[in-house]
Amino acid sequence: MKIKSALISLSDKDELDKILKILKKYKIKLISSGGTYKKIKSLGYQCIEVSNYTKFPEILDGRVKTLHPKIHSGILYKRQKQSHKETLKKLNFGSIDLVITNFYPFKETLNITKNNKKIIENIDIGGPTLVRSAAKNYNDVVVITKISQYKELIEELNIHNGSTSLQFRTKMSREAFGETASYDSTIYNYLNKISKKVVPEKLFINAKLIKSLRYGENPHQMGAIYSNDENFKLLPMQGKELSYNNYSDIFACLNLTKTLPKNRGVVIVKHSNPSGVSIEDNLLKSYTSAMNCDPVSAFGGIVACNFKLTFKIAKEIFKTYYEIVIANGFEKKALKLFKQKKNLRVIDSSHILSNNNNKIISGINSFLIQTNDDQIFNGSNFKVVSKNRPSKKLMEQLIFSFNICRSVKSNAIVITQKNKTLGIGSGQPSRLDSCKIAIEKMRKFKQFKNEDQIVAASDAFFPFIDGIEKLINAGVTAIIQPFGSNKDKEIIKFANDMGIVLVFSKTRHFNH
Repeated sequence: MKIKSALISLSDKDELDKILKILKKYKIKLISSGGTYKKIKSLGYQCIEVSNYTKFPEILDGRVKTLHPKIHSGILYKRQKQSHKETLKKLNFGSIDLVITNFYPFKETLNITKNNKKIIENIDIGGPTLVRSAAKNYNDVVVITKISQYKELIEELNIHNGSTSLQFRTKMSREAFGETASYDSTIYNYLNKISKKVVPEKLFINAKLIKSLRYGENPHQMGAIYSNDENFKLLPMQGKELSYNNYSDIFACLNLTKTLPKNRGVVIVKHSNPSGVSIEDNLLKSYTSAMNCDPVSAFGGIVACNFKLTFKIAKEIFKTYYEIVIANGFEKKALKLFKQKKNLRVIDSSHILSNNNNKIISGINSFLIQTNDDQIFNGSNFKVVSKNRPSKKLMEQLIFSFNICRSVKSNAIVITQKNKTLGIGSGQPSRLDSCKIAIEKMRKFKQFKNEDQIVAASDAFFPFIDGIEKLINAGVTAIIQPFGSNKDKEIIKFANDMGIVLVFSKTRHFNH
């Protein structure tokens, strides 16, 4: 289709001169409005202002500019349909074969102000309407909605001597509807947020493709990563590309390290489960404690530190094979050391902030959605139900253990001592089996000291005394668990009979 006229209406006018040069080359008539019209004229190009083209002024402080039958008829009429051509001829309306537009910066406005009036004023009406008209009539009209498409348009016009192919117009239409859908969903989600609508009538996931991955969990599955953060840069500072499973483990690592005390925490994750966690004051000891909790599982896993990684600690990490090392910054010597392992991914997490995104799981033609389990624990969330009461230090250890539990796949049992994990039992259908696994790991790797109290946490209540009995027989002297079992009274009585500390949580923390 030969392009004879173009309508240009832009909020972001960057690189406009590039597109104007090619349009002038092919003698394409320009129509524009407002600031875009002034910009085109200032760059030395001829242009007809929309109000002169339609013979109708811009009104309502510029809210109505391009919403006019002459504009949309020129875009929407079918070039091959005789009745459409006769209608335009009768009305003396011309054709518009190319629409170039981008929208008011609604999302960007959300990032810089909470003023609702300013935010609402940045909802674009004319732009998306132009796009929808042009995208619907892609058989005859080209629509450009992003600056990144300028290069493609220039190449297309040069290849076809001022015309475009149906294949190109179809592609631009598809991308245009993606832009309007994304734009509208951002507005919808904002209005839900200010209305405090936690469960909206419709779910829109507004995210941009970051990268197609080599494959999903297995080589026969497709994998890709999307983000709703325009500045998403969760990429290695070095090493080979991240896989689907790598990203899954990274998310698990970061979700846990962000909940630990700053500049102390080390987490090692394998298959989305922590294998070792520590918050020692001595940072080197914090790493070795996390690793020694289960050095077998640590092999080939991910290690994450919520502090700046020194060369001294990097030398210890270097001794074990890890897929990924994450830290809140790195000393130069540490980075230099890690470069000796070509395939080791190194990620600086200092710019990554926690967010309140919902957790979404797809199912059989449906989605499960829930808010994140990111509750900040405080004293009001727990109740001591045993006769023996914990010291402040012991209570802190119990809460540390309970916090780790919510990052472990259910059923979860976490045994700790003095700010480090001793054994973690995860993902078992039976809570008793999780107890057995946690105890076996504790005994196998022998990180415990007999003079310090050993504590255990469970992500949900114990339905019977057998699990608690197993833990007590293994040396556990304090347990934290949610309440809610029909056997709670029996559990409390058994704890008192055995002389241990028992703390109930008001919240359960399953992680399926």
